[in-house]
Amino acid sequence: MLRFMTLGPSGSNHEFVVARYLKFHGIDDIATVDLVDDFNVAAQAVIDGVADYLLQVAVHPSTTEVVARYRKQLFVIDAFVSGSKDMSVVTRIDVEKPRSLALQPATRDYVNTRGLELIPETSTGSVADGLLAGKYESGLTYSSLAHDYPSRFRIDEVVGTVDDPWIVYGRERLSEGQVVTWKDSPAGRAYRSELKRAAG
Repeated sequence: MLRFMTLGPSGSNHEFVVARYLKFHGIDDIATVDLVDDFNVAAQAVIDGVADYLLQVAVHPSTTEVVARYRKQLFVIDAFVSGSKDMSVVTRIDVEKPRSLALQPATRDYVNTRGLELIPETSTGSVADGLLAGKYESGLTYSSLAHDYPSRFRIDEVVGTVDDPWIVYGRERLSEGQVVTWKDSPAGRAYRSELKRAAG
């Protein structure tokens, strides 16, 4: 059994993407996923052998810290691009004009936040949990929250899905200091297509 760790809570974008990643590699039936609320805890768990791999979105505020702090024991072994869950600014029905917005800091520039008090949250999933608990007036979270609870929430602004870079860490360095990429990737095919067009 392969043991992966990623950021919770349950229903988080991290959980959504790790499930897609495991399915892509055909290992979804032999892998477990543990959710944590702190990437340092997850990194230490992989280093200690409690888990095998850690998956993290590259734009998370703690990514630089994880890469640098654990560089001798935890290695980047894979990277990929994945679309996120569909996101929106979701607001409580009883709030006519929100004065604050809960969000995961990496998502701040997805919408205009001018004039709003910003409330940082660990993940987009924890923003949804806070809205459900009545802690927040409005939050940048999953559109499905408003669809699932139409009597409690409305969508004020649609963000949609966002293509993010993702990192997978493991205990063994696989790159051997070389470039690790895929020549026939979508990017590789686009480069060759541009070259053919330029050659005329």
